[in-house]
Amino acid sequence: MKELRTALITGAGSGVGRDAALILLRNGFTVTLVGRREDALKETVARAGEFGENALVAPGDVSDPDSVAAFFKAHTDKFGRLDVLFSNAGINAPRTYIEDMQYSDWSRVVGVNITGCFLCAQHAIRIMKSQNPRGGRIINNGSVSAQVPRPQAVAYNATKHAILGLTKSISLEGRVFDICCTQLDIGNAATEMTARMSQGTLQADGSMKPEPTMHVSNVSQAILFLANLPLEANVPYLTITANAMPFIGRG
Repeated sequence: MKELRTALITGAGSGVGRDAALILLRNGFTVTLVGRREDALKETVARAGEFGENALVAPGDVSDPDSVAAFFKAHTDKFGRLDVLFSNAGINAPRTYIEDMQYSDWSRVVGVNITGCFLCAQHAIRIMKSQNPRGGRIINNGSVSAQVPRPQAVAYNATKHAILGLTKSISLEGRVFDICCTQLDIGNAATEMTARMSQGTLQADGSMKPEPTMHVSNVSQAILFLANLPLEANVPYLTITANAMPFIGRG
């Protein structure tokens, strides 16, 4: 019997993380599902049907070092190795001008979006370096805001730009150990987070305009493609957007 490959996904209780977990489970992976809400993670498993038996629910907070250590230990105790990490957990703050942003909001977004991604990468790299056969793949969820920022979203924009530096560092230091790293920049996938876009989204010129979205399955198909690449090949940066969204030429 062919041994299943293993993945760990943060933010797996909704949106892109949920859809990524489902597509990997249905395509020959065991998956550890991480998120703050255990009930939401269990709902993801329920949606996987018969493939849910290959899932592990591991509630946790990516911004807490002890919590990160605990869910990675739970993963390796259950599955023995780690082939793919999808660092997907991310949050935003209420829309505000830079000078009016509360430190607590800034700190919370930085803690989840960049510190959490860093902590998860640390644990994944340690596992991937030491396992036999060694190596693995890390996919960091960036955003098109890492390339072209949205107005009144300084913490989100800054952390998503920071993901690029983290991704490059992982790629540089990991390649000698057969560790690959990709930044996946997503624009307007239809999830709970983007539901408001059809009513109107703040544009760079100060106007409010509805924006088109794309089905989230387009993103999960991209994640499956990346997860199935051999470790001799990597896609350092991949951008997938709703075709008609204001991204190219945003300003």
